[in-house]
Amino acid sequence: CTHFLSTQQYDAMYPNEKDTELGHLYFIPKPQKTGTPLRPIVAAIYAPAILVSKFLDDKLRSIFNQVARQTIYINSMDLVKQLETYQNSGHLLQTTKFITADVKNLYTMIPKGGALDALYRFCIKHGKNRHIGNLHANTIIRLACLVLETNCFVFDNKYYKKIRGGAMESPFTMTLANIYMYEWEQSLIQYEHQRNELYGRYIDDIFMTSNEPDENIKVLLDRENDKDPNIRITYTIHESVKFLDVQVANVQGQLKTSVFRTPAAEPYILPYTSDHPRHIHSNTIQTALLRAIRLCSDIEIFDQERLNIEIALLLNGYPLNFIKCHLKQFFKTHNAIPIYQDLHGETYKKLHL
Repeated sequence: CTHFLSTQQYDAMYPNEKDTELGHLYFIPKPQKTGTPLRPIVAAIYAPAILVSKFLDDKLRSIFNQVARQTIYINSMDLVKQLETYQNSGHLLQTTKFITADVKNLYTMIPKGGALDALYRFCIKHGKNRHIGNLHANTIIRLACLVLETNCFVFDNKYYKKIRGGAMESPFTMTLANIYMYEWEQSLIQYEHQRNELYGRYIDDIFMTSNEPDENIKVLLDRENDKDPNIRITYTIHESVKFLDVQVANVQGQLKTSVFRTPAAEPYILPYTSDHPRHIHSNTIQTALLRAIRLCSDIEIFDQERLNIEIALLLNGYPLNFIKCHLKQFFKTHNAIPIYQDLHGETYKKLHL
């Protein structure tokens, strides 16, 4: 690739031998899931090709985000906004079902050859004259191949080389997986948009709407499940589903959203006794309240979430007077004292928006 890169680009990607080491495998618990399963992680922050991975990610991620913006959920608040637009446009009916789907092992299951092919097609379609910036598509593929082919790690004094997917801590892995998934989901996107339904994805979590019978939805998703052996989804179809940290429900044609907590989650936040400046503890309260207002569809649901926040704060050592003071300050700052005083619904609607 040296003939197709500037000297500055080449130097930026060339590894420093003193800072380079082989990746190693470790495991972290997933306490939010029953049984606390382990997630395998390959630590690759000092891998030989990590600078190449960062370079590619810097070049391509912003382009992908721009191309796929209409089918990406930035976070749960973004989903709630899109659902409210969907409802206000008259598309949410009593028959509306919500579908959530989880892509199984996205990072580790994408095939190298298929991913590189998808990347090349992406560069050709969304680049200019087969270039992304000043890089030719062929150069990008060679660099991506370098990242994938040097994906090695050590575990239990044995050396391994990944033959599928990429390392989760390698920056380019997410972008490459997103590009591969974006090709896969095009038929679903088209199907949903033709019917004025919602479709979007947050990494490996899919959320969509439908007003068709459950059997029709299952036929559609099962067909999608069969078209690529590398992509497997498990899905749920219901009037009430959870997605990321929000619970979404269709109650007789009315959208209801609230903060979702997994049953295994502990009510843990930054303890009041921790060695942090007091404004950090104040920000903890402000952030929790703002999140609740953005996610809770009406004032009654918000009031219940506010109570949950207060209980969590008390359990983590926050004095009651400190909590009350900062609750009042929050509503005063947002010109919403009527919510604090008497749960004023109209004021809440304005603040929620």
